[in-house]
Amino acid sequence: MIMNAIRPMNEPQAVKLTVADYEMLDQAGAFAQYRKTELLDGEIVGMNSQFRPHAYAKSRLARRLDRALEAIKSHLEVITEASVVMAPVDEPQPDIVLTNAPLDKGPIPLESVALVIEVSDSTAAFDLGKKAAIYARHAIAEYWVVELQAGQIHQFWSPSGTEYGEHKAILIGDTITSITIANLSIATDGVA
Repeated sequence: MIMNAIRPMNEPQAVKLTVADYEMLDQAGAFAQYRKTELLDGEIVGMNSQFRPHAYAKSRLARRLDRALEAIKSHLEVITEASVVMAPVDEPQPDIVLTNAPLDKGPIPLESVALVIEVSDSTAAFDLGKKAAIYARHAIAEYWVVELQAGQIHQFWSPSGTEYGEHKAILIGDTITSITIANLSIATDGVA
C-alpha cells in the first residue's frame, strides 16, 4: 500500500513508500542490482561503498562495544549493518546498533534499540543532518556519529521532535561514555 494518495497536481509529487512497500519490493528482488539500500523518509536511498577506514573503524568499535557490554553484564547485543524498522516510512541500516531484541526473522524492532552509531568517512553532513533528524524523530535515546575526517565522535541524546536536545563531541582517541546506558565506556584510541 502506497502511503500518499495520488492526486492531480500542477507539479509532480514524489510517492513516499511505507516500510511494508519497501520490504515487499526488497523481497521481490527489486534492489538486487544495488549494493545496499535503506528507506529514509519514504525514499529509497542507495548506500555508499565502504572502504577500509570506514570498515576498520566500524569493526574496531563493534569489538570494543561487545567487550564493554560483556564486562558490565549487559543484555544488549552489538549488531552491525542491520535494518531497523521505524514505521511508517523509515528503515535505515546503521553501521552499529545496540539492541536487546531476541534472535528472530526480519529487521530489528525500534523499541529494542538502545544506541545507534554511524561511521562517517564521506557522509558526515548526511549523518549529522538527515539521519540525526530521523533517529531523533523515532526517539532513539542515544546516537553517535564517528566523523573520521574530523577525528571526532558526536554524541547525541535527549531526542525531541526531529532534534536532539543534547550534544557533545569528543576526539577520537579519548574515552567515550554512554549517557543512556549505565556503566558503558569504551576507549577510542586506534579506531581511526
